Amino acid sequence: MSIVYDQQHKLLTLTTANTGYQMQIDELGFLRHLHYGSKTGSQNLAYQILEHDYAFSGNPVEFRKERTHSLDIIPQEFTSFGVGDFRVNSVAVVNPDGSRAARFQYVSHEILDGKYTIPGLPAAYDNGNEAQTLVVTLKDDVTGLMVRLYYGVFEKLDVITRYAEFVNAGEETITLDKASSVCLDLPLGNWDLMHFWGKHALERQPERSPIGHCVTTVGSTRGTSSHQHNPFIIICDHDATEDYGDSYGLMLAYSGGFKAELENNQINCVRAVMGIDDTYFSWKLGPGQSFHTPEVILSYADGLTALSHNYHRFIRHNICRGKHHLEKRPVLINNWEATYFQLDEEKMFALAKEAAALGIDQFVLDDGWFGERYDDNAGLGDWFVNYKKLPNGLDSLINKINGLGMKFGIWVEPEMVNEDSELYRSHPDWALSEPGRTPTFGRNQLVLDMSNKEVVDYLYDCLSTLLKEHNIAYIKWDFNRSICNVYSHVLPADRQGEVSHRFVLGLYGLLERLISEFPDVLFEGCSGGGGRFDAGMLYYTPQIWLSDDTDAIERLIIQGGTSYGYPVSSMGAHVSASPNHQTGRRTPMYTRGVVAMSGAFGYELDLTRLLKRDKEEIREQVQQYHQDEILIHRGLYYRLTDVAKGYYTAWQFVSEDKSQSLVNLVVTSPQPTPDPLHIRFKGLDPDTLYRIKEDKQNITGAALMKAGYTFTPMMGDYPAAQLHLSAVSCK
Repeated sequence: MSIVYDQQHKLLTLTTANTGYQMQIDELGFLRHLHYGSKTGSQNLAYQILEHDYAFSGNPVEFRKERTHSLDIIPQEFTSFGVGDFRVNSVAVVNPDGSRAARFQYVSHEILDGKYTIPGLPAAYDNGNEAQTLVVTLKDDVTGLMVRLYYGVFEKLDVITRYAEFVNAGEETITLDKASSVCLDLPLGNWDLMHFWGKHALERQPERSPIGHCVTTVGSTRGTSSHQHNPFIIICDHDATEDYGDSYGLMLAYSGGFKAELENNQINCVRAVMGIDDTYFSWKLGPGQSFHTPEVILSYADGLTALSHNYHRFIRHNICRGKHHLEKRPVLINNWEATYFQLDEEKMFALAKEAAALGIDQFVLDDGWFGERYDDNAGLGDWFVNYKKLPNGLDSLINKINGLGMKFGIWVEPEMVNEDSELYRSHPDWALSEPGRTPTFGRNQLVLDMSNKEVVDYLYDCLSTLLKEHNIAYIKWDFNRSICNVYSHVLPADRQGEVSHRFVLGLYGLLERLISEFPDVLFEGCSGGGGRFDAGMLYYTPQIWLSDDTDAIERLIIQGGTSYGYPVSSMGAHVSASPNHQTGRRTPMYTRGVVAMSGAFGYELDLTRLLKRDKEEIREQVQQYHQDEILIHRGLYYRLTDVAKGYYTAWQFVSEDKSQSLVNLVVTSPQPTPDPLHIRFKGLDPDTLYRIKEDKQNITGAALMKAGYTFTPMMGDYPAAQLHLSAVSCK
């Protein structure tokens, strides 16, 4: 059993292969957090919490004389509000009488086989007898507001998922102004925070700093998970490295605005609270109604690499779904950087013909095929073919491309609308906009109100018709601006605080309908590149366009930063032109291929203008990728160097059975008389002899990991190397 209840000591203990998680119901019914980390067996860990009179830490009435019980000090699973815990809180409420207090105390718990689901929201799934669920019910006796805390325990995967359900068991409406998914209190220690900041075309840059005695907030108020911050954080020991040290991950499976708050309190206990951003959030909860928060995926490991491996396996097998999440993916050519909006059937077929000759599997028609779309100022919302550009219709192009043996894919941006569109002229009230205010534009476009069922149904009709009438194997689903002017014309004034979350629910509902009806279509997420790269979207789209920055050297940091939480199989990565369109940098075709092959591989450049030698190199890259794809997408990923430091970057894939490995290296800052390119490999079997294909040497795993390997010196502009290792014998 991975969940055990000790009646005598009122302990609830959750156990995975390498971790333990323990909580206790105390004498007042508060749910204390005792431990999360390495396994400790059946030991009652309540001895760690010392009852003490901490000055100016208030006490419940039951302990007003002893002064030894304070909610401001005790580690908790989910905090009460306004009754003595002054740290960052899990919840904020407005009660029917206008008061704001909530005191949550234990009512009951239930242990269930299998994994819970969350209505309307993505949630990790059970592949059969691999999970158990714990449900703990807490209640505020004054108002009747209940909180059900759900824990999904994946024993073999070292993952525990959490979410909270709020239930109004009272007789009057209660308003939630904050409804977090998780509260995690960590004991005394010297903790660092790792988070992943960025901007458009520079997403998920890793940043690590000590957690000081202040409230640190990482989040997004942009209505999406955003380019600027990612809903994944790591709390690790100050001395933790890739290979050892306490490392905790908290990943929110949500694609809207989010907030993660961390506070190091007066006795050096760090609290992390994570959930929906509460800046615009307010939810009315009538009698008998429930509100479900998004899911948080927790994992603990010894070292950052092991933590990454936990998340990679879990996302591949228990978040991503459908036909494509474990299948080999097609290598694609996208026309965007080749032609931008200047597309026609002749140009597209010429590009596809070159791609087919090089072994590329799929052609993707990007922005500009629909409505009056000649630039980014018009047409969004009008999902019908532009016959001025494609006079023979979409099927003429699709049939020609299918005739080359290639699949066909297409770009859409369903959640957006231009003022200059038939849709907006017919339904201006379908756009998010505040009465009496001129809306703010991004790329001269507005955001459709996905909380409005009519809008969602319209988009479903458009997209399902597109997929029914045409042989489309792939959809690139874009979202090219942040959300503001958050006001729905179909909700009353006192429910406008619900719009942001209802928007996300509308998006998820639309995606669920489409992937259910069209299971053979591969959906790729995108948001101006990586502006909505999160586990919530991966539940519907098993790969996401990583960044609009296709520069291979910039991509090293973007891909490396993303790898801390997300598998490479989820990262859309393309070879683009040189000089690069975003940075102007010139990079060899080989190097661009080495970098892009560490992802869901493709091309985004004008093949018709390439030299013969470049085309031959692409042909070789495609063949090599098809040979290595299973190792790359399903193998264990190792960061061999710091992703943002040094004059070279190296990373490695190792198959689960340790029989195959691929080592990649890119010199990012060529130097005169450089230090040797000497690296110790990881993840190999020390007793196995490995054949290195490129230099035809046989070397033991122990030697490669302990003594290391020195690459031949490399000169020039951003040179790269790959080594393929295969087990030839065991000693």
